[in-house]
Amino acid sequence: MIRRRQLLVVLGASTLGAPLRAVAQPATAFRVGWLSLDRAAGSPFFDPFRAGLRDLGWDEGRDLVIDARWADGSSERADSIAAELVKSKPHVIVTQGGAIHPVRRAGPTMPVVFGFSGDPVEAGLVASLARPGRNLTGVTFLSLELVGKRVELLKDVMPKLSRVSILASPEHPGEQAELRASQAAAKALGLTLEYFPVRNEGELEQAFAAIARARSEAVVVFPDALTLRTRERIAQFGLEQRLPVVSGWAQFADGGCLMTYGPNLRASFRRLATYVHRILRGARPSELPVELPTSVELVVNMRTAAALGIKIPEAVLVRADRVIE
Repeated sequence: MIRRRQLLVVLGASTLGAPLRAVAQPATAFRVGWLSLDRAAGSPFFDPFRAGLRDLGWDEGRDLVIDARWADGSSERADSIAAELVKSKPHVIVTQGGAIHPVRRAGPTMPVVFGFSGDPVEAGLVASLARPGRNLTGVTFLSLELVGKRVELLKDVMPKLSRVSILASPEHPGEQAELRASQAAAKALGLTLEYFPVRNEGELEQAFAAIARARSEAVVVFPDALTLRTRERIAQFGLEQRLPVVSGWAQFADGGCLMTYGPNLRASFRRLATYVHRILRGARPSELPVELPTSVELVVNMRTAAALGIKIPEAVLVRADRVIE
């Protein structure tokens, strides 16, 4: 049975734990490139990645140098930075979220390790999770087992719940699979589910207006780079309409949404250090399976619950990994 706080690694744990191929230590330090679409001051994932490298014995500045670059939320800037980063030829490139796309467009020949919110097979990043087959590998945060749990949590908190809205990007790889999993969970609970797509920030207010007209009683947000960037505005909309909002990453609860249940992203980015460690010691990315989340967390924002006049059941609170007071 899969325990709530710890999911088994579905693919590749044994491969990642295999003996390392011996390679000669270069005279100069290894260079690791990092690219994020975020601002440097706003990313909670870079430090866990660095900490993971330290735990594996890497001394940053002595035998390893990290060239971190930030797109500050600009897709145009991301493309130019990615091209510069690939041209500089680091030994490995690590990408956060959607930054994998501009890096891929830059045509890297070196190994690339990603932390990706969608389905990497559907996105064309890898041939399969078990055998990526190319120079890209990493961790995906998409776990369909968790999607239905968010709908169930809403029902636990609101026993009389009958209508739920889904807010999601139709261009996010894996979104249709998430939608089908949500629909199956809603049907089992006797809920009516309505879907509201949003492709960019400019469509967000239109989606909000449509959700308000639909008279939904709660909102489930599929987590991706777009909704993460706009999480505080989404949470504000929920408060304005007195709608509880749930999603999959703790950062949404930190931004004011009622609850989140899903992968611990800090742990996932810390895990990426293992991939970099293996590759710098001679492993081929094509042979390192893409992993699903290894740990999950439930976060409840009690300030938002109070503002909405919602009483969180004790049975939910005792399961929470973190409660925001």
